[in-house]
Amino acid sequence: MPYPSEYQRATDEFSDFLLDVRDGALFRSPHPAYTTTQGVFRTFRRRLSLPDAVRFAAVLPVGLRALFVADWDLDEPQLPFGPRAEMSQEVRALRPDHNFSDSESIHVVAVALRRHVDEAKLDAVLATLPEGAADFWAV
Repeated sequence: MPYPSEYQRATDEFSDFLLDVRDGALFRSPHPAYTTTQGVFRTFRRRLSLPDAVRFAAVLPVGLRALFVADWDLDEPQLPFGPRAEMSQEVRALRPDHNFSDSESIHVVAVALRRHVDEAKLDAVLATLPEGAADFWAV
């Protein structure tokens, strides 16, 4: 039996996702799309318990799942969901000298994410997460 196509196509699917973020954010290359996505994922992840974060990661494609859990500080305190503007500042705080994220970055990544996941599974998981999680990924 061949290994799952999800793993066979992981690089292409990850690149396609970054191109969607690039286009949505009006970036010229996928490089700032990577930083934006990483900032959005870290901002979201900080608001989840470990079991909730793992359940969320399970609905992501392989490449995004890896990015979601990469460089995770498990001792970092869990934060509450807050106003979008406040969380957008947190996104921009990641590598601030090389981060082109703006106030719409969470929305841009959410739109791209919904194009690359099973939305029914995503929404089912979001419904089990703390208040504010579904709003974070609303488009």
